[in-house]
Amino acid sequence: MKLAEIARLLKGKSFTKLKLEDIETESACGSDLLSDVLAFTKEKTLLLTGLVHPQVLRTVEMVDLVGVVFVRGKEPTEEMIRIANEKGIPIMSTIYPMYEACGILFESGLNGESQLKASRQLARGAN
Repeated sequence: MKLAEIARLLKGKSFTKLKLEDIETESACGSDLLSDVLAFTKEKTLLLTGLVHPQVLRTVEMVDLVGVVFVRGKEPTEEMIRIANEKGIPIMSTIYPMYEACGILFESGLNGESQLKASRQLARGAN
């Protein structure tokens, strides 16, 4: 799913100069625990979080995530916007709480990590 479609679904506001229609993700993860993101999230995943701190961007960069959606109407600081633009990390904000934002994306066909793994295993078994 393209990030532009995610922004539309979540009524999101983008804070970076990146073209969201050029960036795609296969899965999403909702978490406020960066240790869980580091331990359980795979690359090319979109992170939904309520944490607004520069450490979120460092975590996104370390795991090679696609970008960040801040939930509950939270918005990044100017420092975070600067870092995100420098690093090429798309960041957005949505008014929805995390549970609803994740539900909207799941209902629209964006997988979570477990569904993505299962679909890849099925595809390998079918070959």
